[in-house]
Amino acid sequence: MRIPVGPSPVLHLRGPVLLGPDRELPEAWVADGRIHHERPELPAGEEVLALDGFTVPGLADLHCHLGIADGGGGTTLEQARQQALTDRDTGVLLIRDAGSIIDTSPLQQHSDLPRLIRCGRHLARTRRYLIGYADEVEPEALPAAVTREAHRSDGWVKLVGDWSDRSLGDLAPCWDAEDFRAAADAAHDAGARITTHTFDEATLSLALDAGFDCLEHATGLTDATIARAAEASVPVVTTLVNVDEFKAYASQGERKFPAYAAHMRRLRAGRFERTRDAHDAGVQLLVGTDAGGVLGHGIIHDELDELARAGLTAATILDAAAWAPRRFLDVPGLEEGAPADLLVVPRDPREDHRALRERSRVVLGGRIVA
Repeated sequence: MRIPVGPSPVLHLRGPVLLGPDRELPEAWVADGRIHHERPELPAGEEVLALDGFTVPGLADLHCHLGIADGGGGTTLEQARQQALTDRDTGVLLIRDAGSIIDTSPLQQHSDLPRLIRCGRHLARTRRYLIGYADEVEPEALPAAVTREAHRSDGWVKLVGDWSDRSLGDLAPCWDAEDFRAAADAAHDAGARITTHTFDEATLSLALDAGFDCLEHATGLTDATIARAAEASVPVVTTLVNVDEFKAYASQGERKFPAYAAHMRRLRAGRFERTRDAHDAGVQLLVGTDAGGVLGHGIIHDELDELARAGLTAATILDAAAWAPRRFLDVPGLEEGAPADLLVVPRDPREDHRALRERSRVVLGGRIVA
């Protein structure tokens, strides 16, 4: 049960209410924390607050790390709460936490925070990831670890599919084909879905062969794996703000690992073309920021700006940030009776995504929170 924070006002949403990329209503109402497409019956004298502008579902961040401190390490629960509030006030009302060092499940009881869907803790190969972030296991222990995290999470498991390999001096998959398949099978047997961190080109084929449900970053996409992801309806979570940081990672590793540095620079240089090609081929793009750890929170609009630089239209960006994540995670948008998690903005965000920065109201569970 979520902790209540006070009564919700009745809101009259005057202006286009965007139900989907091609569906809108001229107006709607919010009462008892829920959306109503027809004016509800109200007690005599009930005050109604009118909000004018374009109404859209709250934004989603499908690759966010609550509970990881700036620069690494775990946070306190209160610090994780502050991270969630920072994201909320930018318009993010739905978060899939793609791996956390601490147990963030108590945050789900706070009705003033975004809806949170947890992946549990990262699963990584021993000594093949950032120190202290993940539960590190060897292949023989991977299926059991996946099963454990599936039960600890909200139906998602996150595997670190590749990382730098010091013996090779470059990026490389952390697991072989059998390991990827065993991890996917364990997740699905437990009733969960599984996603993977992947920078390297070779990892994508392994994950697609194994039946993974989602791809994080996917900087190594090629024409072949783009076509496969599109055919299999496997979405890609964009983290272009993070990919821009590859130039820094390359500089840090260049002296000892020049091949790795060159590889990271190539991946960064191709990020916009690769994103555009994936969209054009029919791959569903979902917005993620990778906030937490290296990057701070509250950067959703920076990610949307990066998608615009990749050549995506404002309508496509809005779909990737609002409607598509909700479809993918089976979370309601603005349909009749849905929880009233929404933004009101002064201009049509289907014409210019930057209108989302200009939000006049953030409404969560029917309450104006920002």
